[in-house]
Amino acid sequence: MSKTSSGAQAYQQQEQGYRDKSLKLYPWVCGRCAREFVHSNLRELTVHHIDHNHSNNPSDGSNWELLCIYCHDNEHNKFHEFVLYGGTTEQKVAAATHNPFADLKAMLNKSK
Repeated sequence: MSKTSSGAQAYQQQEQGYRDKSLKLYPWVCGRCAREFVHSNLRELTVHHIDHNHSNNPSDGSNWELLCIYCHDNEHNKFHEFVLYGGTTEQKVAAATHNPFADLKAMLNKSK
């Protein structure tokens, strides 16, 4: 067996281990879209690492969340875009100080 295939096999065993644990810990519901799963479609429910570190697998499941394949792809795309383009912090906008109706009563009385 080559070094590459043994590494892939080890990763699959690790993945199956934390997948089995997470499916026992959490209800079979996507953490984003709330889609529910049963045995027949359970293969579409994935384990997402919250910190994106696949080696961080605490036994209490604190770094895992169950996501359907669609939400999981979306989550990884968001992370990829964050890495490429940086943060998405919004710039603070100063509060508006203009009051267009400040002299409305005076303007209405002026026409009389």
